[in-house]
Amino acid sequence: MQDKEVATLIENLYSKLKLMLLKRGDDSKAHALLAHLRKIDEHMRRKATRFLTGDTMCCFDCELMPRLQHIRVAGKYFVDFEIPKELSALWRYMYHMYQLDAFTQSCPADQDIINHYKLQQVGGMKMKKHEELETPTFTTSIPVDINLED
Repeated sequence: MQDKEVATLIENLYSKLKLMLLKRGDDSKAHALLAHLRKIDEHMRRKATRFLTGDTMCCFDCELMPRLQHIRVAGKYFVDFEIPKELSALWRYMYHMYQLDAFTQSCPADQDIINHYKLQQVGGMKMKKHEELETPTFTTSIPVDINLED
């Protein structure tokens, strides 16, 4: 697959997350994000590699995985959105990324991701002092029933 095709595949993913968070009552925004995630899952199924363009990580993986992490953490926190388990190729991809020190050591804590979006909300949400004092948590697990062998 050409780099331009992969770039097109992952572009606008972040903007769809932000629209879903801003337009909380509008289910079409969550459906648009889900449709985009399905396209990425289909690509990963066809490709049958660990990463977007092959079995070694590339710049597109460095863009996609942080976006997926934001979708997991902020999507769940603000609108109870979860990446469906049936997107198993996408979950396998995230599993492989979670095994890399390059990702886990640079990944912000869940609280930092949540606070980032709280500050962006219209009018800004009030930050609670105790959030800053909480022990950082890091969401790096995948559903236990995902088959990692495919």
